[in-house]
Amino acid sequence: MEKKNRILIFTGAGKGKTTAALGMTLRASGHGQRILILQFIKSDASVGELTALKYLPGVEVIQMGRGFVPSATDPTFPEHCQAAGHALKIASDAIRSKRYDLIILDEICMAMAKGLITEDQVTEVIDLSSKEDSCLVLTGRGATDRLISKADTVTEMRCLKHGLQEGWTAQKGVEY
Repeated sequence: MEKKNRILIFTGAGKGKTTAALGMTLRASGHGQRILILQFIKSDASVGELTALKYLPGVEVIQMGRGFVPSATDPTFPEHCQAAGHALKIASDAIRSKRYDLIILDEICMAMAKGLITEDQVTEVIDLSSKEDSCLVLTGRGATDRLISKADTVTEMRCLKHGLQEGWTAQKGVEY
């Protein structure tokens, strides 16, 4: 069964969700495919993966996030919601454009879990993608049963042990 409009989700509390999506980016770039990565939460342009991705042909990365998401009562919360909503519009436009073979919506599940966007909005993007000829990848903690039911491949990262819990600090090349 060859189906080009695949929908994959990398979710769970363990490390490696974005890393798995970046592995797909590396693979797709190696096949001459066009890739768009939209980051829904992250805002730090100095991380190692963004530096490396500049050297991969066919890869476009857009950071839409505002960083750490505050509580819904924080005065800056609406800015985070607005940024996530704008990222959803860019994702929909990208799917419709047929410019990309692989579209990664990094931390979209977390944006949904934090209340920046709704499950209905995310399923609309998934439904739109399922009608097109591209691969859609969603990452982030908090993928709901409804999202999972719409995907053809779902991987849940489970944390058995993490160095940060043992007192390690975030390390270049490992956490960022």
